Amino acid sequence: KEKTTIWDGVRNYQARNFLRAMKVGDSVLYYHSVDEKAVVGLAQVLATAFPDPTSPKGEDWSSVKLKAVRAFAHPITLDQLKADKKFSDLLLLRQSRLSVMPIPAKLFSAIVRLGA
Repeated sequence: KEKTTIWDGVRNYQARNFLRAMKVGDSVLYYHSVDEKAVVGLAQVLATAFPDPTSPKGEDWSSVKLKAVRAFAHPITLDQLKADKKFSDLLLLRQSRLSVMPIPAKLFSAIVRLGA
C-alpha cells in the first residue's frame, strides 16, 4: 500500500511560500530535524497546497500531500552536509530552522546519490 502523509504544521511564512510553490510530481527530500538531523528518504508531491487543517481559525497556512518513494539506505547527516563544501550554499545550512526550501537540482541529485 502506498504510504501518504500531509505535510502540515508549518508556521514560517517563507516555508509556507515554498510549500505553495510545489507542483504535483515534485520530488522532496525527507529530513528528520529533531533527533538524528539527517536526510532519510525521498517523497513525491501528490497534491499542491491546500489550507492546513491544523492551522488556527483565521490563520493562512498551507499543507501539501506527499507519498513516500523510498527510504535511504544511508541517511545523510547534517554534519556530513556541513563537511562537504559543495553543499555550502544549501539553505538548510544557512537557515536551519527553515523546514521547507528549494534545493538546486545538481545538489538534490548529489544528496540522493549519497543516500543510495
